[in-house]
Amino acid sequence: MKKGRILITPRSLSKNGHPGLTDLIKAGYELLTPFPGLMPSEEDLEEVLPGCIGYLAGVEKINGKVLEKCPDLKVISRNGVGIDNVDIKTAEKMGIALRTTPGANSRGVAELTIGLLFSLVRSIPLVNQSIKTGKWDRFLGMEIQGKTLGVIGTGMIGQQVIFLAAGMGMKILAYDLYQDKALRSRMDIQYLPLKEVLAQSDIITLHCPAGDTPLIDEKAIARMTGESYLINTARSALVDETALFSALDSGKLTGYAVDVFEKEPPVMTPLLLHKRVITTAHIGGFTIESVDRATQAAVKNILDILEVI
Repeated sequence: MKKGRILITPRSLSKNGHPGLTDLIKAGYELLTPFPGLMPSEEDLEEVLPGCIGYLAGVEKINGKVLEKCPDLKVISRNGVGIDNVDIKTAEKMGIALRTTPGANSRGVAELTIGLLFSLVRSIPLVNQSIKTGKWDRFLGMEIQGKTLGVIGTGMIGQQVIFLAAGMGMKILAYDLYQDKALRSRMDIQYLPLKEVLAQSDIITLHCPAGDTPLIDEKAIARMTGESYLINTARSALVDETALFSALDSGKLTGYAVDVFEKEPPVMTPLLLHKRVITTAHIGGFTIESVDRATQAAVKNILDILEVI
């Protein structure tokens, strides 16, 4: 007899499964994967989540309306670090444990960030597209050695980015609400107020949670050098898309790379269609290694809760 049902929704797991999920099966739980390779909507969750006792969740919105219909739910385990997609107050009110997998995808996201950095400063996607359409356009690039990277958010992902960038000879400026003294002691970085990081950086990369208002808005862009690049592998809500589009069109911002969107797949906006914007399909943590680490940690989180109840 099965102990209960566990919903599995991360797209990296729901389509092809993962060996790490077998620990849940061996423990006696029934796994549900009703949306293979797709992100479920609120309506989808309302249909399948009630009756589940566990939920291995992706980046989909999990609002209070849905959670209130799930009195049996004991734990939500994210295969990532953020829980800003979850109605935390409702979850806490209903006694639902919330767990994340900090650090599991840090290296994958950091390496994609560096890849996007090179793609921006060397116009790699533009050159690729030019050649494939029979042209021979060449765009003058820049070398990153000696250039200044502004890292907004120095958690696990931000620290990995700092390590990689410093190894390539970049100067590092950082901003975080909570400065990491240990990081500052072992790496040659300088913490500054946000406005100073924006003003002094050649390239800015975002690795922080989103707030109620965009962090990068018209006022923030006005502080930038005028030849800056911006990379966002964190949260779409961190940026004001209208302000970014205007800055790219006017030349105030040289390029933008983004791996995260409010809706996935995204609605194509003028910003995303801009020739100076590089888009990737939320692939920061979509590596063999990151998926393995995140799955194993998320499964352990679920078992740690359910097996002691």
